[in-house]
Amino acid sequence: MSRDEARAIGDTELEKVRARYGLLAVVISNLAIAAVAVFGVWRLGGDKAVIVGILTAAFTAVSSVTTAYLGIKAVSNTARSIALGEGPGRRHPEPAPPAPPAQRAP
Repeated sequence: MSRDEARAIGDTELEKVRARYGLLAVVISNLAIAAVAVFGVWRLGGDKAVIVGILTAAFTAVSSVTTAYLGIKAVSNTARSIALGEGPGRRHPEPAPPAPPAQRAP
């Protein structure tokens, strides 16, 4: 196995670890936000206007954290594939169409 192949395998494993722990961080933060929202709703004891505000803020926070993670991950994957020559950034030039046959003069 060459040095480049070993490095590529190491980079792939590193990306897997980053993806796992990044996703774990997002899931834990979303659970923490949900727990705080549930605790806030429970402590307020029925004030509907404040409960709606808390639930709206919690939903916004969860969706923002999740969207940010997925967006950053997508950009990272795209940049990596372009850098490795697998993405749309490295297109092979299309061959020129063949010239039409020359017409003979009568």
